[in-house]
Amino acid sequence: MHSFGETQEKMNPEAYDAKAEALGSSVVAELRGVCKRFGPVKAAQDLDLKIREGEFLSFLGPSGCGKTTALRMLAGFEVPSEGEVLLDGVVVNSLEAYRRPVNMVFQHYALFPHLTVAQNIAYGLKQRRPRLDKAVIDEKVENALDLVRLAGFGPRRIWEMSGGQQQRVALARALINEPKMLLLDEPLAALDRKLRKEMQIELQNIQRRLGITFILVTHDQEEALSMSDRICIMRDGRIVQIGSPQELYDRPANRYVADFVGTSNFFDGTVAAIAGEMAEVALPGGLQLSGRPVEAVAQGQGVCISVRPEQIYLARDGGGADALPVTVQNRIFLGEHTEYVVKHDVLGEFFVLAPRQSELNDGPFNAGDRLQASWDAGAALVLDRS
Repeated sequence: MHSFGETQEKMNPEAYDAKAEALGSSVVAELRGVCKRFGPVKAAQDLDLKIREGEFLSFLGPSGCGKTTALRMLAGFEVPSEGEVLLDGVVVNSLEAYRRPVNMVFQHYALFPHLTVAQNIAYGLKQRRPRLDKAVIDEKVENALDLVRLAGFGPRRIWEMSGGQQQRVALARALINEPKMLLLDEPLAALDRKLRKEMQIELQNIQRRLGITFILVTHDQEEALSMSDRICIMRDGRIVQIGSPQELYDRPANRYVADFVGTSNFFDGTVAAIAGEMAEVALPGGLQLSGRPVEAVAQGQGVCISVRPEQIYLARDGGGADALPVTVQNRIFLGEHTEYVVKHDVLGEFFVLAPRQSELNDGPFNAGDRLQASWDAGAALVLDRS
C-alpha cells in the first residue's frame, strides 16, 4: 500500500484528500506498530489495528491502559513516538487534527456555555472555508437537531439543558460536519444509569442510520458489550484481544479478558491430563475439574478454570455425579435474577446467577442451605492463568 507524509513535516490537506480518494478501501483507519511515550512512560505499545468502515468499535480497559491515548492519536491530538496512523490508507502522523475527516465527542462535552444550542452545533460549519451560506448552515443545524431528537431546542442556552440533552448537543455538533469517523471519549460517564442505557440505544441507532464509523473509549464493560460490533481489550498500553462481544465473552484469550468482560469464577490448578478437546485440571485437595482449553495447553501447566455464574445450576438434590456440594452464604435479589454466593470446601466461595423463572419454579434458596452446584461439560474454560 502506498503512503506519504512519513516525516513530521506538515501535510498538504489537498494531497491527503486526493490520495485517500485514489486508494479507496473498506479499512477507514489503521494503527501500524504504534507506540506513544511520555518521557519514560510508554502509554501505548505495539498497537496494530485495522478499523473497518461503518463499524462500531470500542476500546475497553481500566484507567491508564492506553485506550484514550490510542483515540487521541487517531484524532490527531497526539503524534506517535513510533509507528504509523493511517486514514484511508494514507499516513497522517503529521496531519493536524482539524484537517482530518474525524470529529470527537469528549467526556465532558466541551460545549460553549455562552452560545445557544444551535450556535454550538453550527460552530464547526462556520469555520469552513469558503464560508457556507447562512441558510445552508441553518438547514444543516435543523437536520442535526432532528437527528438527535432535539427539534425546537435550537434557541436554548446550554445551561438550560439536562446532562442527557447536552450529550445530544455535543453529538450533533460532532456529526454536522459529516466525519468519516466519530470518536467518543467516555461520553456517557456523567449520565445516570437509566439515561446511560437510553443513550446507548440512541447512539447505536444513529450510527446505523448514518453508517459512520464510531470508535468508543470506555471502562464500562456493559457499555462496550451492548453497543459494539468489535471490542479491543487493552492492558498496560497493549492490545490483549480483539473480537466481537460474543467472541470475547465465550472465548476469552486469558484470565484478564474473562475477568474484564463480564463476570466469571476462577479456580486455579494444574493440567493433569488431556483427552481430546478437554483437559483435566488438578486443584488443591485432590479435586479435579474438566474444562475446554481455549488455547493449547500442556500437562503440568499452571492454568485456571473459568465458569460464568449464569452457567452454574443449583439444586437441592439430584445434581449428578459431578455435582459439587456447596452451602449458600448470601442471596442478593436483583429483580430479573438473583445472585448467590456459595461456598465449597475446596474451591472456596464463588458466584451463581439464577434467573427469575428458576426461582419462581423451584423457590428461592436461603443462607445456610446445603445444595448441589453443577455445570455443563463445555461451560468450563481452561485459560492461561497470567
